[in-house]
Amino acid sequence: MGTEGQVFMNNEHIPDHKEGLKVSILLENITIIPMNGENSLIEKGYIITEGQFIEAIGTGQAPQGEYAKIIDGRDRVVLPGFINTHTHAAMTLLRGYADDLPLMEWLESKVWPLEAKLSAEDVYWGTMLAIVEMIKSGTTTFTDMYFFMNEVARAVESSGIRALLSRGMVGVGPENERAIIESRELVSRWHGAAEGRIMFWLGPHAPYTCPPDYMARVLQLATELKTGINIHVAETRVEFDDMIKLYGKTPVAHLESLGVFEHEVLAAHCVHVTPEDIEILKKHNVAIAHNPESNMKLASGIAPVPAMLKAGIPVSLGTDGASSNNNLDMLQEMRSCALLHKVNTMDPTVLPAYQALEMATVNGAISLGLGQELGRLQPGMKADMIIMSLEEAHMTPRYDILANIVYAAQAGDVETVIIDGQIIMEDRMIKTLNEAEVLAQSRRIAERLVEG
Repeated sequence: MGTEGQVFMNNEHIPDHKEGLKVSILLENITIIPMNGENSLIEKGYIITEGQFIEAIGTGQAPQGEYAKIIDGRDRVVLPGFINTHTHAAMTLLRGYADDLPLMEWLESKVWPLEAKLSAEDVYWGTMLAIVEMIKSGTTTFTDMYFFMNEVARAVESSGIRALLSRGMVGVGPENERAIIESRELVSRWHGAAEGRIMFWLGPHAPYTCPPDYMARVLQLATELKTGINIHVAETRVEFDDMIKLYGKTPVAHLESLGVFEHEVLAAHCVHVTPEDIEILKKHNVAIAHNPESNMKLASGIAPVPAMLKAGIPVSLGTDGASSNNNLDMLQEMRSCALLHKVNTMDPTVLPAYQALEMATVNGAISLGLGQELGRLQPGMKADMIIMSLEEAHMTPRYDILANIVYAAQAGDVETVIIDGQIIMEDRMIKTLNEAEVLAQSRRIAERLVEG
């Protein structure tokens, strides 16, 4: 449909695969969702990767050649890997520890006291646990804000996943100076590491935890390091009201007045925003990470996502941490997003399946400044893709594969994950880490955290 009989290639010919300098993969006989428009689906096609990149996409029979790996895609669909634009990966260690509480009580009486017990090693294993869960549900890139970020970066590097990382920076506590120093070191050490799979931005936690004088220092550092800003914005009504009382401005207007939006910004949540705020966000090309399940679970509210999308703001999807979700499953997040905004607007046509899938792929890439590299399947872009089975009962019949993926698919349908041209998971087995060890270490840490 839409691309019948066409072949799309990055060069005029397929390179000589006998050179053996790069790993080449052929996916054949497969349904392709390239995310180049709702009608761009290819019913029976092929994809050729060469090294980190997609080399060719076409319909029908693939060109003959010698490939390091050939994957038969019958009864399978391939699409871009999901991009989770907001999480706190190591909070997998707190999954189920503190549920059914208001946000501030959840943070102050449960989450923060337990987090104070976490060591660097704990954060490493908690991140590895998150990476296992994300890979097995089709996420190929995630954005993280936490602490002990050297260990988070080590986990990303060894597992083969892609990530944008930020060291959380709080200006009102004893860690404020250390956060500045560590952030500088982390950007210097890790930005562009792991063959480019790791990016580092600065992570001022939120406008209510970073006073103007501290935020000014963060922005000065961002200018010096030429890096972006990852920040929570307007997550709760209490935050919104407190900022009005303190500064006479909404959180969004306050950040604009400080010059935050002069930088590349990924703003998580943006639940409580006014029409004027939406104009500000659009004016400054601010990207939004929407976290519907976390916002619902903590009763934070419903972000005006349809209005943001209509304004042309790139709204992507995040899961938030597993302690407030309680999973990192982007398939479930897509479904929740679409259903939430349909019922909130009382309009079943709002946020159709393709738009939800776009938020999880195309918009995610744009939000990280990677719109020319990730989020779609086309020659010259990074080979980050997932292969899903169409054989299960809940994926049958196949009237509309897009609708099946958004409204019916499950994490277990993800069979193969390719990141940066490398097969990271095949037949549900992750090749880059020891899943049993990750689970055992995570259970051991959880038991220690709640002792005494």
